[in-house]
Amino acid sequence: MNYANEAGNPLPLTNSLSSKIRENILTGKYATGEKLTENKICEEFGVSRTPVREALKQLELEGLIENIPNRGAFVLGLSLQDIQDIYVLRKSVEIVAIKWAIERITEEELQELQEAYDLMEFYTIKKDADKMLQINTRFHEAIYKAAHSRFLEQILKYYQFYIMKTRKVALTQENYLEIVLEEHKAILEAIYEKNIEKAEKAMDIHLSHSQQRAEAGYYSTNS
Repeated sequence: MNYANEAGNPLPLTNSLSSKIRENILTGKYATGEKLTENKICEEFGVSRTPVREALKQLELEGLIENIPNRGAFVLGLSLQDIQDIYVLRKSVEIVAIKWAIERITEEELQELQEAYDLMEFYTIKKDADKMLQINTRFHEAIYKAAHSRFLEQILKYYQFYIMKTRKVALTQENYLEIVLEEHKAILEAIYEKNIEKAEKAMDIHLSHSQQRAEAGYYSTNS
């Protein structure tokens, strides 16, 4: 079986398998504390034991699973400390990204950002949370692209992936979509104005609120 990343590019089997298992952990398909046996993974993805072992080793290095001698591999998921660390690191890098984006963004990239916001607004009105959150990711990735730094873009996409697990719970908050839309509107307006200070402040507020929502989601699912 051949796997591909989100862009459709082929990946080595072990890396692709790691990506699939990682996604299942972060989206809650594999519950925290669940035992992951080689047989289960082999059957689920139709692969041999060798890439499964390598994938589990990789995820153990990332801290998403724990391999206990004579017992097997168990899902660790994300702790509250993990979530807090991710947001602190993400905020520091994303504020750099928006500064560079304002300095380097092209008209085409600005239009792409505007289109992402317009779609966020459309799906907010439609109350389509799944679509809105997909476009939310697209909005942020448009900023990363406009920063014109492939290293920064890679780092931030990595952080985006790791906060996926916290988003579903946040959807239960009243007026969640409207609040998120307003936060992105403030970011977009600052970019149009080429006001770096205003943009950094808007991004800081948005990510601080995102962290608060993620922490609230963590408490609600672990209480």
